[in-house]
Amino acid sequence: MHSSCTPRRVGFALRPALLIGVSLALAACNQTASTQVSLAATAPQRLAAVETRYQALPDERFPVRAIRADELDPKYARQRVRYDTHHPPGTVVVDPDAKFLYLVQEGGYAMRYGVGVGREGFGWSGSATIARKAQWPTWTPPTEMIKRQPELRQYASGMKPGTENPLGARALYLFQNGRDTLYRLHGTNDPSSIGQDVSSGCVRLLNQDVIDLYQRVPAGSKVVVLPHGRRA
Repeated sequence: MHSSCTPRRVGFALRPALLIGVSLALAACNQTASTQVSLAATAPQRLAAVETRYQALPDERFPVRAIRADELDPKYARQRVRYDTHHPPGTVVVDPDAKFLYLVQEGGYAMRYGVGVGREGFGWSGSATIARKAQWPTWTPPTEMIKRQPELRQYASGMKPGTENPLGARALYLFQNGRDTLYRLHGTNDPSSIGQDVSSGCVRLLNQDVIDLYQRVPAGSKVVVLPHGRRA
């Protein structure tokens, strides 16, 4: 399946994922939410939590490397937080301004993940449905992308799965009204991209996080992306 995700550069090692812009008219959604994170942990404790949650995953089809504490701002580490929202449990809510993805849970909580989102001019907002899930997916650049970046022609029939594949360890494919939007929630092995405006619309999570999210959300789950300027 085609995807709008594209690597930062092409060479021996492909850096994960920039994405082309595609037209997606999604209705804006209302959201009122707040989070509360414990401030009691010391800086060393927060750094230790990063290394605990982002250990290597050697048993994956393609081994996932560990993330060092100095590679990720601790606030973007996966954690359960207080979260007030009208969306029901099981909904995925993305706040592109805060660079957080929330999986709504029971009792006013959510599992929160740090994400990288669309850079200026490539953001999108609205709602969609996870219509398909894939482990270690193949990435195929669209024809329009190949025209702009001829070096990607070698992947016209698909780039094989792997840690350098722009979609990473997992991909959740977003559909609207039964049609593929070309937007994805997907993995990356580049921690420097988390908390940044780096893509052309897709939402990227660390491979460890997208694996965790993949296990928690079934196909058919609703995804809501808040418009810029509306904080969760």
